[in-house]
Amino acid sequence: MYWIIFEGKNLESDRHDLFATAHTLQWPAFVSHLQSNQVQPLAILLLQIIVIIVVARFFGWLCKKIRQPTVIGEIIGGIVLGPSFLSLYFPKTASTLFPVHSLNNLQLLSQVGLIFFMFIIGMQLELGVLKRKVHNAFVISHASIILPFALGLGLAYYIYGSLAPTGIDFTSFALFIGISMSITAFPVLARIVHERDLHKTKLGALVITCAAVDDVTTWCVLAAVIAVVKAGSFLSAIYIIIFAIAFVLVMVKLVRPFLSRIGEMYVSREHLAKPIVAIFFLTLIGSAYLSEVIGIHALFGAFMAGAIMPENNRFRNIFTEKIEDIALVLLLPLFFVYTGLRTQISLLNDLYLWQITCIVILVAIVGKFMGSTLAARLVGQNWKNSLTIGALMNTRGLMELVVLNIGYDLGILTAEIFTMMVVMALVTTLMTAPTLDLIENAFKTKRVNIPSEIRRFGTYNILLAFSHPQQSTSLLRLAHSLIKKLNRSTSLTALHLTASNDLHHYNAARYEADCFAPIKQEAKQIEQEIATLFKASNNVESDIVEIANENDYDLLLIGAGKSIFDGTALGKLFSITGRMIDPEKIIQQVREKESPFDNSIFSGSTQQLIYRSHIPVAVFINNDFQQAERILLPIFTAHDLKLIPYAQKFIHNANAQIVIVDSQKRIAQSTETLELIRAIEQVAPNHISRLENTDFNESLWANQDLIVLSTESWKHLFDIKKRSIKDMPSTLLIRHK
Repeated sequence: MYWIIFEGKNLESDRHDLFATAHTLQWPAFVSHLQSNQVQPLAILLLQIIVIIVVARFFGWLCKKIRQPTVIGEIIGGIVLGPSFLSLYFPKTASTLFPVHSLNNLQLLSQVGLIFFMFIIGMQLELGVLKRKVHNAFVISHASIILPFALGLGLAYYIYGSLAPTGIDFTSFALFIGISMSITAFPVLARIVHERDLHKTKLGALVITCAAVDDVTTWCVLAAVIAVVKAGSFLSAIYIIIFAIAFVLVMVKLVRPFLSRIGEMYVSREHLAKPIVAIFFLTLIGSAYLSEVIGIHALFGAFMAGAIMPENNRFRNIFTEKIEDIALVLLLPLFFVYTGLRTQISLLNDLYLWQITCIVILVAIVGKFMGSTLAARLVGQNWKNSLTIGALMNTRGLMELVVLNIGYDLGILTAEIFTMMVVMALVTTLMTAPTLDLIENAFKTKRVNIPSEIRRFGTYNILLAFSHPQQSTSLLRLAHSLIKKLNRSTSLTALHLTASNDLHHYNAARYEADCFAPIKQEAKQIEQEIATLFKASNNVESDIVEIANENDYDLLLIGAGKSIFDGTALGKLFSITGRMIDPEKIIQQVREKESPFDNSIFSGSTQQLIYRSHIPVAVFINNDFQQAERILLPIFTAHDLKLIPYAQKFIHNANAQIVIVDSQKRIAQSTETLELIRAIEQVAPNHISRLENTDFNESLWANQDLIVLSTESWKHLFDIKKRSIKDMPSTLLIRHK
């Protein structure tokens, strides 16, 4: 190879001038080369995606902390990256990050994300459920469309002269304002219903069905409105509507039975091979293409494709997993930012425009909230349920943005009206959770965290919270060692919370069953009675703390979640940055002068549970734990003395042998502790021993099943045994309140 290159140099004799520049590459030329690469379309798009995902995740996280849907944070993140903030205060950064010539690429990619999103929304519909509950849901959902639609037409009449775009006829403008007032965000509503434990109630089932019927109806009406707008008049739109109806009939009568047959044959993950997946993707893209060509927008076709997918929940779950992450995490945030780039709050620069904005919000709330509430009352719901339905149906979220962008692309909405409508979408979605809380308080019905059927509390009650099903069995064995012989006077509740963003309402029951299957099987083998509690949550840590604090539990037992930042230099850098920007860590440092986990590998969620719980918390570090027959209890601080009662429980229930390592002779300084140890020795002689002249070292824990330690002493142990800590047996860290 070297010889060929060497000889090839002779071929350059006639091309010396051509290659002269290449031989004189210097640093300025290299910098210029980098700068030119940075403005290439692909480089700009990739940088935009990186920034968008980071900003969307950050604002979504902030909204989770205040118990708001993450979609609100993602919308706000999009607005922040647009002219309302970034271009206003950092114009050079905005022009570099979002140059005008790059917006077409961003728009097209965001439209692909929307197509996948609408497909997922369509799959969330259970047409069989709609048929069974169609009467009440039909009345409520259509009332929640008709009233806001009518009020929207009146609003259009009021603002047409001053705010409608030039060249847009009143019919098109009024129809679009009406449909904008009528939208309900089905996915956000379904998540809120799950977060509030309403999905297993008649009310929850009814409101989800109402939202589903609302979605189907609204998108059909929207398709007709788009046809009218594109054709110019209703008469001109007849052909578009006829073709749209034919398209729907073909999808329902021909394509759907074919897909159902495939769904029955290929129901398992192993059988869902690439050729089968390709069929469903072709159906999705082909449906979106046909609806776009007909003139009713590609998103309607994507929604239709999702709705006709096989109704087998297992199939829908598997197929959704294949596209959900790429659609919702990667592509959909691009749509939020593209919407944010169109939203200019600064356009609302006088009192009149803000007055119109307030009127828009008022019309939206009155139409949707009152229409749903009164219709629910008419079909026999009590006032509390009716108001709850109204509050939930008033949620607009992302679905409103989809409709608004369609109107903006068609030229029906001006930039001012578009901004007003985006503000309305944010306000109506943000108000949902506070409104539901207000309704609860008004009717004086305290929300019960724990269902009545599992309120079997005795003298000692353990709440076992696990995140991964495979983690639950070791936690159960440990809890069993604390209460084995006290079954009748104790209770054990297994709690699993899942982020509502990760849960679809149609597979919630199966997901719940799968989560508790391992722990139920283990409980049966060891003959331990357990109760289970499953809940969708917008803030997992806060809900665990709330359940633990507001009910009669004596111990919260959790697994030790590991920090994703541990183990690498880059991870440590991110960890330091995270401490600087995480408000909860700052609050925690103010409340606790010194954290026992500052130098450890535990996640922030584990630390939150420890500091915010009002009851004792036990953090379990599992290292192939099987039983608790040999337990080591080192005494480093006075906090460890409070753990002797736990040693007593292990002795009584698991017949454990306890070795106390008290090298600093703290027990001798505590009369109360000495008396407790003597009492244990009288009841269970030869089960507890003390080592006072021995340091805590590897030889002591070599044959132990478990080490019990206070969280306050963990920092001390971590500092002196950092290298060998991974070789320690399973460890139980207890924060005694």
